Amino acid sequence: MKQKRLRNYGVTIGKLETGSYNAITDVKGVTVGHVTISEGEQQTGVTAILPHQGNIFREKLIASSHVINGFGKTIGTIQINELGTLESPIILTNTLSIGTAADAIIDYMLEHNEEIGRTIGTVNPVVCECNDMILNDIRSKTVTKKHVLKALETTSETVEEGSVGAGRGMVCYSLKGGIGTSSRQIQLTHGLYTIGVLTLTNFGSLPDLTINGQPVGSQLYNSMHSLEEIPDKGSVIVILATDLPVTERQLNLKRTVTGLSRTGSIITTGSGEVVIGFSTANKIPHDKTSSCLSISAIHEEDIDLAFRAAGEATEEAVLNSLITATHIVGRSGNERPALKNLLEIYGI
Repeated sequence: MKQKRLRNYGVTIGKLETGSYNAITDVKGVTVGHVTISEGEQQTGVTAILPHQGNIFREKLIASSHVINGFGKTIGTIQINELGTLESPIILTNTLSIGTAADAIIDYMLEHNEEIGRTIGTVNPVVCECNDMILNDIRSKTVTKKHVLKALETTSETVEEGSVGAGRGMVCYSLKGGIGTSSRQIQLTHGLYTIGVLTLTNFGSLPDLTINGQPVGSQLYNSMHSLEEIPDKGSVIVILATDLPVTERQLNLKRTVTGLSRTGSIITTGSGEVVIGFSTANKIPHDKTSSCLSISAIHEEDIDLAFRAAGEATEEAVLNSLITATHIVGRSGNERPALKNLLEIYGI
């Protein structure tokens, strides 16, 4: 059954048009795969993002990362920011599985690049995490390298959202969170470009939830008497992809915070908000070339529209993660309701 997303409920975020999928995969070459683990108290999983369909190690992409709030355990961002390039897939999972995920990426990259560690250097695996311990028995460390490799091997342009992959055990605005995605197109004089965002949502407190400017969270909170309001100590990972030709500086990922804020986030002390972005417009060869590289980039006067697109896509991706999520019962009987069910029950 096709998932009902935010726009299926008549809610349109922002001013800009979306791509055909309204997903990060509207950026040509980007694909996403999930492996979901749902076995009693184990409610977790893996989400994989392939930045393009070639050899990402041999053809690196312009990339950057930004820490909005640093309560997180992300792997790989130091080298991204030092060199300005991305050379591996991106894996999302739970906090205690980041080592397993990094090891799996390394295996994946070694299999596809026999020269790594022999005639050339090593590889920079990129892994991001959120803590799903409320619904998942995170101490069991259920995620294995096989799960990560399967997610990498089964990516596609169609992105399932909500309680899937790395989002299986996540909690957002005291409700069931998870995976969400959205995209925006921007028309410039030199072409039509796409900015796509994928979020892993595990943050926020219900009274703060805002949907398209409406205080939906406070309305729900005032209508309910049994839902435990979970303190906002979670995290959110934002992955931004674009085909816009930019430098790593022009990616300027801090603008995604406008989208988070419009959903109600106040970026609390115990929350980790990490953004990784990349552009597919320029491919940087691993091997040294005999001539200078030629890299295209937009003029600064074009960048504000990209900033708007990043904010709008982030806002809608977060809300899609909520509206597509399903009610989950997990560790020790802990449960989180789905937003769509509550909206129907309380007529909001």
